[in-house]
Amino acid sequence: MAYQSEREEVELKKFIDYKDVAYLKLFTSPHAKILAKKRTGVPAGKQRDIAQAIKHARYMALLPYVAA
Repeated sequence: MAYQSEREEVELKKFIDYKDVAYLKLFTSPHAKILAKKRTGVPAGKQRDIAQAIKHARYMALLPYVAA
């Protein structure tokens, strides 16, 4: 499996808060794109929660939409 060697192990939290920018940055690429579930290794439900928190943080201007 190609993604197995690239997988980053990140400790999952019970509650994902959009204000925890340092934690959400672990799930984004250097170009500020949300990493895939295969790449992060998190379950589907948590991946949806993380994506929603990242989008909310972008809307609140805590995270960039595009890294320059």
